[in-house]
Amino acid sequence: MFNRIYIEITNICNLNCEFCPNTKRKKEFMNINKFEEIIKKINKYTNHIYLHVKGEPLMHPELDSILKIANNYNMNINITTNGRLLKEKIQIINNNKIRQINISLHSFNNINEIKEILEIIDKIKKSYISLRLWNNKDNREIYDLLEKHYKKKISLNNNRFSLTDSIFLDIDKLFSWPDISNEIITNYGTCKGAKKQLAILVDGTVVPCCLDNDGIINLGNIFNNSIDEIISNERYKNIINGFNNNKLVEDLCKKCGYRNKFN
Repeated sequence: MFNRIYIEITNICNLNCEFCPNTKRKKEFMNINKFEEIIKKINKYTNHIYLHVKGEPLMHPELDSILKIANNYNMNINITTNGRLLKEKIQIINNNKIRQINISLHSFNNINEIKEILEIIDKIKKSYISLRLWNNKDNREIYDLLEKHYKKKISLNNNRFSLTDSIFLDIDKLFSWPDISNEIITNYGTCKGAKKQLAILVDGTVVPCCLDNDGIINLGNIFNNSIDEIISNERYKNIINGFNNNKLVEDLCKKCGYRNKFN
């Protein structure tokens, strides 16, 4: 069983944030029949799906159908969004069971925009909300806004702070996305990629984690291969064996700044 499997229902985004690299892949939305095919193939390997790798999932024109399919298979759904379409999609969100919605506050440049988003979040039912601030900036103005809105003093003793029973502030530092053209950071280390998670790109390509932006570590294609075939192939086994022995086998892993969190 995997702790989670990422499914990229689209690699199209309505923003162009500096911290999120562009993908070179063809821009597209996943067909809902293809989505259900994926769910059927992975449902005995995980209970948790994350509807993102690249792209903005709330842009998908058939988001309601996608959520209903996942609900029909009793999947725990997690969505990461820049929040720009929350108001437009609030009814769809509230009419489906979604475990958690991660909202990237670091994608906003205007404090008034964040204030509007908080008012929309107040209307979201049932789902856990993670307000993410993954940057290296002075966020005091945002903290002040959150304290005023939720009437709670924020403590920064750790990376997660509870604003309400279901709304959390998650703080982390900006990290370097892995890029195959970058210099090698290290040849040694481990990771949760492939071991605890997989990611499926919009065209069905399976990769070890959600940071393989361009499908560099291609483990197969979910539309052509079963999960058993994917986790039985030589490339997958070499990655796992390397992680178990504190050795990075893939060049992309050697150039990943996020992977350092696991050492």
